[in-house]
Amino acid sequence: MDNATLWWIAAALLVGAELLSGTFFLLMLSLGAMTAALLTYLGLPVSGQIAGAAIVSSLAVLLWFVLRGRRKTAPTRANATRNKLDIGGTVAVEHWQPDGTAQVAYRGAPWTAIAADSATPLQAGQHRVVDILNNRLVLEPLDSTRST
Repeated sequence: MDNATLWWIAAALLVGAELLSGTFFLLMLSLGAMTAALLTYLGLPVSGQIAGAAIVSSLAVLLWFVLRGRRKTAPTRANATRNKLDIGGTVAVEHWQPDGTAQVAYRGAPWTAIAADSATPLQAGQHRVVDILNNRLVLEPLDSTRST
């Protein structure tokens, strides 16, 4: 078996491993293996093939990090809130815990809820979802929203 065939097999195995693991970086390594296979056809020695695979793989990973870093812009709090479909939903709070949280049933699942305004006294009853922080519903009493 020649070197090109071995490089193509390595590239195929890397793609298969990527499909099983879900890591995008194995695809970058497979690009390096494909480059090495193509360099074999150009007659480069094994050291040149390995160097070519390493350079292409490294550049592909670096390019991926740069592109991913540009796309990762943290949404502002206003944009994050605007995209949440649960804002405005109502829940019934049976009782508040001493730590200021409550367990509520919302959309068929148990949620931990906190009060939007820590200055207002915590009372049981109907509340409206005003925000979601991490995995907690932020609630305000319905009575305070009707007066506005």
